Amino acid sequence: MADELVPDWGWACILQARDADWAGAGAISFTVEGVSVEIAPGGAWECAHALRADTAALLDLFLPWVATPGRLAIAQLGQSLDGRIATASGASHYINCLEARTHLHRLRALVDAVVVGVGTVNADNPLLTVRHVAGRNPVRVVLDPRGRARVEANLFHDGAAPTVHLLGEDLAPACARLPDRLVRVGLPRTESGFAPAAVLEWLAGAGCRRVLVEGGGLTVSRFVQAGAIDRLHLLVAPLLIGSGRPGLVLPPIDALDEALRPVCRQFRCGGDTLFDLDFDGAHGRFQQVKSRENRNVTTKHFNLDKRML
Repeated sequence: MADELVPDWGWACILQARDADWAGAGAISFTVEGVSVEIAPGGAWECAHALRADTAALLDLFLPWVATPGRLAIAQLGQSLDGRIATASGASHYINCLEARTHLHRLRALVDAVVVGVGTVNADNPLLTVRHVAGRNPVRVVLDPRGRARVEANLFHDGAAPTVHLLGEDLAPACARLPDRLVRVGLPRTESGFAPAAVLEWLAGAGCRRVLVEGGGLTVSRFVQAGAIDRLHLLVAPLLIGSGRPGLVLPPIDALDEALRPVCRQFRCGGDTLFDLDFDGAHGRFQQVKSRENRNVTTKHFNLDKRML
């Protein structure tokens, strides 16, 4: 049908839902371009107008967690069929298709903060801003427990979004002057780096309720292993690399009943396949790890200057 609603309409609805107050709310009606959609807490939606299939899929993908109150940590990895996120030399531009890269920008637009490890900053010099779709830039967070980040990295100087440089607390001395919209904060660290739960707790105290852990593979793996991730988006390209850097790497298991079995939904994303993995609905070892790692977490709270936003 010529008048079916297109994905841009659905995306505008999702952005409105992102900013709504879902705590204790019933269904909320949102109107875009004169057409209304009713969204219930948890993401169920109804629209009397005809939607294109890809528009409906967009609502189905994002609304279950956008229209849910409370904190959320989502991670994403783009990889080949054989689970590689880069070649042995580090080449990764681009494993995934344009639509998959646009999906990543949608994730950034829907969260309060995007987290990357220092290895990703040094290797890719990412901007971590929203460019392919409408939406505001999230707070950018660099995990750098040993102070290895290159000082010339773009995100430390471009002023495009508030940026938090998390360092080991013994490596974060007071600095007389930092670039605009950059703050440097010290957190306790262990031999393996920051505890994922402590990072998320600190961000929550700074007002960042929804968090995207974007990369790299080692950082995402640590958050998943710690039970700190609620959802994982795996974008799989029809590509076989055969060697190189793996995506998700977890400790060895002996039996398959020890494997993680998240609730899984699949979506087409251009030529790639998106696996939406819901760890909140997982069972067994994962929930035991999640409960243990998030118990009795205490950390200093830090209020981001709202003038930076």
